[in-house]
Amino acid sequence: MKTAVYEIVKIGDPLLREKAKKVPKVNANIEKLLDNMADTMRAADGVGLAAPQIGISKCVVVIDVGEGLIELINPEIIAQEGHELDAEGCLSVPDMQGKVMRALKVTVKGLDRRGQDVHITGEGLLARALQHEIDHLHGVLFVDRMVK
Repeated sequence: MKTAVYEIVKIGDPLLREKAKKVPKVNANIEKLLDNMADTMRAADGVGLAAPQIGISKCVVVIDVGEGLIELINPEIIAQEGHELDAEGCLSVPDMQGKVMRALKVTVKGLDRRGQDVHITGEGLLARALQHEIDHLHGVLFVDRMVK
């Protein structure tokens, strides 16, 4: 199956401010979307990508902080602990970084590419990436959460 690299939508595009649509059923189209998103994220040297960032209003994210690819459909944060202020950037907000307060540890539930329930607990960079990408699904960018 051939995958594609998509253009990343930049800040100012109204799609980045919309709430993404839940995926009602995981099918071959969603699997292909996951593959294409992973290729796009890697081509851009990112650690995470949400479907709205490639112009697709679906609750789908991919993350790879160096521990292997994580694919999540309809992800939700169900638990969080602690907090940490650290720098963030975003593929949709090029050439900008800022300090953002995030939970230090989060647990997320969602679906995998087979439509099976998954729970992922992440700390540090993984926790930050999970929160950042899930924010995209709600139309929130890291610049909205930056500590001034």
